[in-house]
Amino acid sequence: MAAPVAGGAARGCGAPSFQRKAPAGGSRLAAIAGTRPAVRHGQLLLSSGLPSLDSVLGGGLAVGTLLLIEEDKFGVYSNLLFKYFLAEGVVSGHELFVASAKELPANILKELPAPLLDDNYRNELGEEATAATSEDFQDSMKIAWRYQNLPKMEVSPTTSARFGHYYDVSKTMSSELFQSIKCHSFFLPEELSSQPTIKMCNMNCGYARLLQSIQKIIFQEGFDGSHPQKKQKNILRIGIQSLGAMLWGDDICSTDNPEDSHSLTKFLYVLRGLLRKSLSACLITVPAHLIQNKAIMERVTNLSDVVVGLESFIGSERETNPLYKDYHGLIHVHQIPWLNSLICDVSDTKDLAFKLKRKLFTIERLHLPPDLSDTVSRSSKPNLAESAKLLSSGCGAMAIGKKHLDF
Repeated sequence: MAAPVAGGAARGCGAPSFQRKAPAGGSRLAAIAGTRPAVRHGQLLLSSGLPSLDSVLGGGLAVGTLLLIEEDKFGVYSNLLFKYFLAEGVVSGHELFVASAKELPANILKELPAPLLDDNYRNELGEEATAATSEDFQDSMKIAWRYQNLPKMEVSPTTSARFGHYYDVSKTMSSELFQSIKCHSFFLPEELSSQPTIKMCNMNCGYARLLQSIQKIIFQEGFDGSHPQKKQKNILRIGIQSLGAMLWGDDICSTDNPEDSHSLTKFLYVLRGLLRKSLSACLITVPAHLIQNKAIMERVTNLSDVVVGLESFIGSERETNPLYKDYHGLIHVHQIPWLNSLICDVSDTKDLAFKLKRKLFTIERLHLPPDLSDTVSRSSKPNLAESAKLLSSGCGAMAIGKKHLDF
């Protein structure tokens, strides 16, 4: 006769206790530092370096996918997101691959923001946290009632957060953090001068050299999975700055009918295939506002997994518009992938704006200022009304039109 189960004997009953048997190989997803499985589709996620952007993208950036950032006009905020992505890789212990045609990768790494640990973030951001709390209280007192119950996006760190980190843009990362990671660099002028010119598959030389370097690192370091990694499994973060610019030898930004119109799309097609079969993730910034042929930009969007556009207020009329006085630009989420599910992760609102404080870069929901408050003068109310019309038509407001609600 079989011996009684210990759990059943402890409860004083003869019925055996049933427990789910753990799989022999452990968890199906590899336990890699700086990653977590997604709840909805089970894909392995890593942080983009900005927790508020992770929440917009459905929890983070999936491993094996490509994030495309459409640069703002002066490239100020797109470069900041680029550095956030790399800084998160340093803190998480991931390997880095930094590619650029205009700036040395070593200089880019020297300008990464300093991380804020969970234990001392209150001391580092005490002043801003207090100011933000007072601003939220004042806004809640005078904001329209229909905005009060909307959930707020995560803009400040919490002690229980273990996925994604926060950074102080007023300080640079210390050199001690770089000692435990491995960085690979690709600077186009140096690569073209050291090796002979090549051109494969109707692709210009710069893109061909970049693909060869990425493929070499993925296979030699064991990120493709065919050869076991020497140490614990890790993630390769690939960051490519201003891809498609003229410095890369591409003419898509200089003419309506470029000669190498398919070079960028072929590069993205091959790169996407490399990402799909490797433990890696890529962030690319593209000067979309300089690409005159919109058909090329549509093909670039289709070949990317996540597409986020930045619209800065620098040099525009919105910089002095009272409607946008608390923000520095708008965030446009153009595309989110459908991973192992019938629907994609869609944010509950389309009106997103970003602001750069003294130490933090945050993404928040854009709401209209209260028109009936005492702080709004009669002369500024017509301007706010016109701005509200522009917002509802150009920023993707919730109400699309009354005619769609008629039955």
